[in-house]
Amino acid sequence: MPADRPHAAPPPAPVPPAPSPPGGTSATGPSARRRRARLLVPLALLIVWLGLGGAFGSYAGRLGEVATNDRAAFLPRSAESTEAARLGADFRTDNAVPVIIVWESRGGPLDGTGHAAAEQALRSAAALPGATGRVSPALPAADGQALQGVVQLRADLGRETGDTVRAVRELAEQVPGTTVGLAGPAAIAADLGGAFAGIDGLLLGVALGVVLLILLAVYRAVLLPLLVILGAVFALGVACALVYLLADHGLVTVDGQVQGLLSILVIGAATDYGLLLSARFREELHLHGDRFAAMRTAWRHSLEPIAASGATVALGLLVLLLSDLTNNRALGPVGAIGIACAVLSALTFLPAALVLAGRAAYWPARPAADGRAPVHAVWARVAELVARRPRALWAGSLVVLAALAALAPTLDAGGVPQSELFVKAQPSAAGQRLLSAHFPGGSGNPAVIIAAADRAAPVTAAAAAVPGVAAVRATTAGAPGAAQGGAPGAAPLVVDGRVRLEATLTDPADSDAAIATVHRLRDAVHAVPDARALVGGYTAQQEDTRTTAAHDRRLITPVVLLCVLAVLVLLLRSLVAPLLLAATVALSYLATLGVSAVVFPHVFGFSAVDPSVPLYGYVFLVALGVDYNIFLMTRVREESLRVGTREGVLRGLTATGGVITSAGVVLAATFAALGVIPLAFLAQIAFIVAFGVLLDTLLVRSLLVPALVRDLGDRVWWPAGPGRGALRSGSGSGSGSGSVSAAGSGSVSAAGSAGVGSGSGG
Repeated sequence: MPADRPHAAPPPAPVPPAPSPPGGTSATGPSARRRRARLLVPLALLIVWLGLGGAFGSYAGRLGEVATNDRAAFLPRSAESTEAARLGADFRTDNAVPVIIVWESRGGPLDGTGHAAAEQALRSAAALPGATGRVSPALPAADGQALQGVVQLRADLGRETGDTVRAVRELAEQVPGTTVGLAGPAAIAADLGGAFAGIDGLLLGVALGVVLLILLAVYRAVLLPLLVILGAVFALGVACALVYLLADHGLVTVDGQVQGLLSILVIGAATDYGLLLSARFREELHLHGDRFAAMRTAWRHSLEPIAASGATVALGLLVLLLSDLTNNRALGPVGAIGIACAVLSALTFLPAALVLAGRAAYWPARPAADGRAPVHAVWARVAELVARRPRALWAGSLVVLAALAALAPTLDAGGVPQSELFVKAQPSAAGQRLLSAHFPGGSGNPAVIIAAADRAAPVTAAAAAVPGVAAVRATTAGAPGAAQGGAPGAAPLVVDGRVRLEATLTDPADSDAAIATVHRLRDAVHAVPDARALVGGYTAQQEDTRTTAAHDRRLITPVVLLCVLAVLVLLLRSLVAPLLLAATVALSYLATLGVSAVVFPHVFGFSAVDPSVPLYGYVFLVALGVDYNIFLMTRVREESLRVGTREGVLRGLTATGGVITSAGVVLAATFAALGVIPLAFLAQIAFIVAFGVLLDTLLVRSLLVPALVRDLGDRVWWPAGPGRGALRSGSGSGSGSGSVSAAGSGSVSAAGSAGVGSGSGG
């Protein structure tokens, strides 16, 4: 080659191919078309849910239109007081509800001027738009210090009851030199309406706000909490629309309590299921470069625990249909509909939204496709503790729970006194106290006796002779609204061969003494031959409700537990593990009741709890508490197929610890939001469920169950084992206190297991 010949240029360096778009090897061609086709399903699901949200979202604030807060609508079906109420309704000739006005003198006996002013106030009240036009005269108390009058309001006022009661108060306050109190059914209905006024907006806003703040703080992501909340809101809108339709056609009965519990159940359950799916999706994004493949794996592994969890809660709620209390039966199908909508949203809307958002859903901490699932250091240390001392942990946990459970029998479920019906002081309670101070304690809430007309005289005599009965009088055709007894000497009103008598008790209607009087009254009138007498009224209803609630607990408690066991057996394909999980959750529930028995009287000032509270608490805590064990044990079984049960429980605990704890905190905070409604029943439910969920999340599921499973090894899957092909390296007897490194970071991280990943709480 000549010296001046230029050297040939080296061949150009090969240009690396452009990075492949997710799901394909080229930006064009068949792979790109397949990728676009894969977007169609999530886009279609998203459009469907957006349409459902737009069409039905408003129903989350409209259930109040078909709700009733009439306490008579929720009496025990077969109770004597219920039949008495049904027959007694025929005597209400103008379908009225009374409000009782009490005027108490501020100094000295009331004179003729005060009496005349009270009579004028009553006549003015009769002319109000919501009144029937019939009022009683102003009757003086025996001590001369007070007057009592009755204004009959229309029973169909609904939400306008509160406005009418306030108008009655304004007229009553024009009597000079007196303090005014309003009592009776209409006054209580007005206070209930005010208490439930915030159930559509305030409760929902507080619950969603609390959940959003917790998710933002725990997950430190901007979009993910909004997607989870949006899924919960869509589920609630659809559930409320279905319940509205059923209630509007008379197929279910909804009151403010059921309405509030539905909102909390749907928001809490949808959020929990959403967190489980999103945590698994994040884990799979670390292991897959393709978001669609990551979602397929996450959805497949989340489907079984979410469906089983939803089935457990829904079945537990449907068992309430066995109850003889109407409000319990109402919550059953209403709650089950809500849970079904929460499951549907978590398995359709959220996967679609997450797969479309991809890694951006977790911004600013986008999960990198590095082939390693992150490990939460806190839960790795908890797993290490379980590995070292399983027997000490489960024994110590059982001692704590048993000690708290020993206090459970001291919880008084005899019913909330009328003065404690509301968390905050209410006008109707103050009016009842004023009424009881100057008139017989049972004034305004008499015992009602329905008897054969031809036996009215002996029934009246028998009732009047009962200790604790101040007076007995018959309803007459001329009585105001046929609700406050009759005029002296007037003939009793006879309807279908029956008469209605009112027995005013000497003791307050919600007292134990009044309940004892009702028992004596029933014995006395039942003994009158051919009278066919029935005793109802407020006190009798309270006693019948308490008796029925106790019967329901004895019936429903084992049935719920059997339903939960059936779901767990089908899910885990085992007998030992379901029995262990159900027993620990039941013990956690009893421990929660024990804590409540101490906290309610000494912290919150509740002398007793509503008879339905223990049953509601049981259904919620057993069903929802098992949820977290389902999330844990399905992952433990998955890991046990690879490394055996002893190592699998450590990896499962590390993988799910963060997300389950976050879900538990969210659910507890959601139920705690019920406390914004100033009703004792909801406040008691809020504490029991919130505390019980935290106890189950932080102690039972985090320490007790993993320690028991670690100690039992593969025996926990008896008789089938964790599954075919499971490695038995971690099996055997003994305490399981072998190599501590089994729970260390190397071993745990090798499992590729973490619930929420780095940067997330729990």
